[in-house]
Amino acid sequence: MPLISVALARIRSTRMLSCAIPLAVACATAGVLGGARPAEAATQRERLEAPVKAVADQRVAVDTPQGSAVLPVYADHPLDRPAPDVTRVFIVIHGTLRNADAYYASGLKVVEKAGAAGKGTMVVAPQFLTRADTRAFSLPAQTLAWTQEGWKGGEPARQPGPISSFAGLDALLAHFADRSLYPALSTVVVIGHSAGAQLLQRYAVAGHGGDALARVGLAVRYVVANPSSYLYFDDERPDGQVLAGGACPSATEWKYGLKSAPPYVASQDVGDLETRYVARNVVYLLGQADTNPYTHFIDRSCAAMAQGPYRLARGLAYFDYLKKRHPADLAQQVVEVPGIGHDNLGMFTSACGLAVLFDQALPQSCPVVAGTAPVVRAAGQ
Repeated sequence: MPLISVALARIRSTRMLSCAIPLAVACATAGVLGGARPAEAATQRERLEAPVKAVADQRVAVDTPQGSAVLPVYADHPLDRPAPDVTRVFIVIHGTLRNADAYYASGLKVVEKAGAAGKGTMVVAPQFLTRADTRAFSLPAQTLAWTQEGWKGGEPARQPGPISSFAGLDALLAHFADRSLYPALSTVVVIGHSAGAQLLQRYAVAGHGGDALARVGLAVRYVVANPSSYLYFDDERPDGQVLAGGACPSATEWKYGLKSAPPYVASQDVGDLETRYVARNVVYLLGQADTNPYTHFIDRSCAAMAQGPYRLARGLAYFDYLKKRHPADLAQQVVEVPGIGHDNLGMFTSACGLAVLFDQALPQSCPVVAGTAPVVRAAGQ
C-alpha cells in the first residue's frame, strides 16, 4: 500500500476528516499561496512581505568562511553574562512571519505553565530577518537577512554575505557550549513550529551545532511541530503520481529533496547526512486537528502536495517513509496532540507538548508512533 494511503488510513481510523481532497486536483494548483482566492493570496503576500513589528534586542556573532555577521536573538538572560542557574535551554524558532517576539512569548508561557518542571529553563528565540526588515529598522549592515523563503531552507543570506541560516543556528548552539557561561547546563531543546519546523527539520539533517554541544557533554533534542514539508532522502514520495513523467521536478529538489541543495548541505556526504539524522533525538509533534489544506500559509506547491494533502498527513507519511528506510535504527518518534490544529502555543502548552519539551512520561492521551530502534541517547544526539 502506498505510504500516503497508510498514513490516511491511520488518520481515518481515529477521527473524521474535515477536509479531504483529491491529490490530483490539489496538485494542479502550484505555489505556496496557490490554493487561496486572488484577494486572499494578495493579502497573504502582503503579510509575508511586510516588515516585522519588532526586532530582537540581543545579538549572536556568526563567523564563517563566507563572512562575519550578527543574528538577532531574544533571551530571558543576557547572553554575555554567566548564567549559573540555567540547566536547560529552549531555543524557539519563529514561523513564516518572522515574529520571533511572539514565539519568545510562547516559550516563556510554556515555562510558566510547566511550574516546578520549568525551573532552570532559559528561553531563547533567534530571528531570521529579510532585507525589508533591516531597512525598516535601520539595522547595521552586518545584520543577517535572507529572502522570505530562503531562511527556511538554509539558503545563503542576502546580506552581509552568503551565510546559511544553518550557520546562524550553528553559532547560536555553539554559544551554549561555553561552560564559563553555562556551567550547570545539561540539555538544549530546539523547538520549531510551522515554518520554524521546516527550518529545524532540515537543520536536524545537516546542521553541525549539536556537535559542539556533544563535545562538552550536552544533550540536544529537536522538536519538529507541524511543518508544511519535510526533506526526503530519495525520489520516493507518498503521492508518486505527482512525480510521474517529470510533472513536478521541484519535488525532488531542495528543500523537498537533496538535489540542488545549498552549499552548506551540498558540501556534505549524502549518506552521512541520513545516518546521522535517524540517530538524532527528533520528536515530530503533530496536531491531530491540523488537517486544513488551505490555511496558515501552508505550502501548496506540487512539491509539497506530493508529500500529502495537509500537515498531519504529511508528518505521518514522512515517519512511515523513515521507518521503511530504517527498519532497525530509527531513534525517533511521533507524538500526536489531540484536539489541536495549527497553533504553536496550543501545541507546546498541551499535556503532550509539555511532556515532550521537558522529557517527561507521556500521558496515555497522547498517541505515539515509535521508531524502530531502542531510544538510547548519546550526548548531543
